[in-house]
Amino acid sequence: MKKAALAHLVIPGAEIAVRVTPRAARNAVTEGETGLKVSVTTVPEDGKANAAVVKLLAHALGVPKSSLTLTRGATSRDKTFRLD
Repeated sequence: MKKAALAHLVIPGAEIAVRVTPRAARNAVTEGETGLKVSVTTVPEDGKANAAVVKLLAHALGVPKSSLTLTRGATSRDKTFRLD
């Protein structure tokens, strides 16, 4: 996905619902009806998949990684991020 392809979603303080698929064939961010779908090739252990999701999501939104905060779902496939 091109950098800042989802820039229209960048609203400070907004919460973004994300459905994560770990161990995917390739890294991807797609926009769906219920939120964003993020596929990462990383395995879900020791927070590695969460770190990969933050990196991909920040790239797709065109914001620094530090502006994304995981608010819900640290160990779940359904996660909620807040934009700071």
